[in-house]
Amino acid sequence: MAHPPSPLYIFKPRRLGLVAMAPPPSPSAMSLVKALLGLIRLIGVCGKPHLLQRRNASNIARRIELLAPLFEEIADLRIPVPPSAVLSFQELYTILSGVRVLLDDCREGSCFCLLMEQESVAQQFHDSTQNIAVVLQALPLELLDLPVEVKEQIELVRMQVLKSKPLLDPAELQLREEATAILGKVERKETLELSHLRRLFEKLQLLSVRDYEIEIQRLEDLRMEPRVSSTQQQDVVEKLTSFICFVRYGKCVLYGIPATVKDGVVASENSGTSSSSSNSANVVEIVTIREADSAIVNPPEDFLCPINIDIMRDPVIVATGQTYERTAIARWLESGHHTCPKSGQKLPHLNVIPNYALRNVISQWCLENNVPFEKSDKSSSKSKRRHEEKIANNGVALEATKLTAALLTQMLASASPEVQEQGAHELRLLTKCGTETRVCVAEAGAIPSLVPLLLSKDPRTQENAVTAMLNLSICECNKMPIMESGASEAIIEVLKAGSTMQARENAAATLFSLAVLDDLKVVIGSKPDVIPALVTLLLEGTPSRGKRDAATALYHLAVYKGNQASIVAAGAVPLLVSLLTDEEAAIADDALAVLAVIAGGSQEGVTAIIETPAIPILVSLLRDGSSRGKEYAVVVLLALCRTGGDPVIKSLLKIPHAASLIYSLFTSGSTPRSKRKAGSLLRLLYKWKSAGNSSADVH
Repeated sequence: MAHPPSPLYIFKPRRLGLVAMAPPPSPSAMSLVKALLGLIRLIGVCGKPHLLQRRNASNIARRIELLAPLFEEIADLRIPVPPSAVLSFQELYTILSGVRVLLDDCREGSCFCLLMEQESVAQQFHDSTQNIAVVLQALPLELLDLPVEVKEQIELVRMQVLKSKPLLDPAELQLREEATAILGKVERKETLELSHLRRLFEKLQLLSVRDYEIEIQRLEDLRMEPRVSSTQQQDVVEKLTSFICFVRYGKCVLYGIPATVKDGVVASENSGTSSSSSNSANVVEIVTIREADSAIVNPPEDFLCPINIDIMRDPVIVATGQTYERTAIARWLESGHHTCPKSGQKLPHLNVIPNYALRNVISQWCLENNVPFEKSDKSSSKSKRRHEEKIANNGVALEATKLTAALLTQMLASASPEVQEQGAHELRLLTKCGTETRVCVAEAGAIPSLVPLLLSKDPRTQENAVTAMLNLSICECNKMPIMESGASEAIIEVLKAGSTMQARENAAATLFSLAVLDDLKVVIGSKPDVIPALVTLLLEGTPSRGKRDAATALYHLAVYKGNQASIVAAGAVPLLVSLLTDEEAAIADDALAVLAVIAGGSQEGVTAIIETPAIPILVSLLRDGSSRGKEYAVVVLLALCRTGGDPVIKSLLKIPHAASLIYSLFTSGSTPRSKRKAGSLLRLLYKWKSAGNSSADVH
């Protein structure tokens, strides 16, 4: 017999939570009585759990409903309530509020956690019941002018709750044993019987794709909650990650994924059942998965970390003025890099500053769009980042993820376009789940299987495939395998003529993700169509995403000087200059970053910039631009003056207040680099004037 798991208290006891009718801050006796009566009625009519903890929930709700006559009599007859009774009523309201939250958790919470945590949840019901008994025992009924039958009913309730015990349903315990046995088989890489897997999820009332998606979301919400200690946090996160990966696998193998079945069993990786078993034995069920896709919300580009392309929960500013997710930039620096990942500049120091303003904006956006956002204390946040989505040392999670990745990869090879589209969509979702999951997906052979789908005529299949490839490319160890698979040519085709703008933009994002590696800057830049296609997207892309992705990709390619002439020849410079006046400051900053690299690396770049109306725009950015924009603007101006000579310097000094703006940046610039470059430009202008080049028309 499987032993019950040690309690992790995933469902934490909560004394206060979301309640229907909160008492007034300083309640009068009658208002408190009415609030209690409303809460009791609400507990009575709210739905009971559909599956687990039904007996405990029904028992406590029934006993609470028996308290209603007490408060009805007091409210109807306006019976005076002594202060000692008011104190008891206040405590009772707090307890009933917690019961309401507990009932909501059991009705709307994760069925997997309720199944595995039966003892702790039953204990919470019992503790709440005993707390009610304590309050009723302290309630001075003799001071309340109540009918005898009401007092007798309250005394009966008190006796019932005192005698109550935690209840564990034998059927629920048996179901947990079944679940534990299957999880053990997954961890041990044993063969799973499809009928057993299906029966388990049916008993848990996971009967549709939507049910699975809701369960996964509930588990992920629980994983985001802080715990008391880092050790408990680690244990809970690992357990929840196991459940998430297992439920995700169940959804895939039972709904729409062509699971290899032999004699009614699902082949595990090491079970000896080949994934290429007889096609006649395959079971293919196709279910269109649209609900999950419609739930995806695209965050503003400024909210995404340039390193991991994910929403920043703890944004920090590095010495160059760029903002990154704390853990992402920490990994970058710990790996031996001493440069800014986005700008390529050498970091004068490795200190980071929390970007509280951006964090507040992101948290508000997440709240408005129902996206989980971490709001715990620093120690809990650090622990959560350390353990979230870690599966390498989590047997169930690792094996379930491997099985899921193998099934999805097999799906990509299906002859059915519907199956291919669904598989690409599921991979798109799966590859969002962290670095180790991306490694599992790549090891399952998904990268070469995705390449043909990049050229699919079906817009959804193509978009899902290129987005999955983008997610895979975020993991550094996947970058070279992607290039070696020949994916770059297909990605460039999507960039040039993708079926949707999002597909084209994600193709550009994939290229700049790959081009982070120096060797790949050379390889990608040598492809004849890539730079012209990025320039086209710079013109046609959406302001919030496409133009920025194109500019960022061009930046990474421009870092290699051999690509700069091609970028200039493709007509990128006029477009980049036009973006400097865009209302979106981030777009202007991205365009400036590219211009700064081009201006500092090639004569062709300087000439192309001088031929545009860039100089007055750059001067205006010294006044109105962001900290990052001001830095790049002065870098470009310095490069233009050094290379362009007298005509450029004259043009610059004719602009009113140009010199004072440069001096202001030199004295009060927000980054050391901006101050240094402004100082260099001032010295250059001073030398030029000292040489007798100043004229009356120069300001």
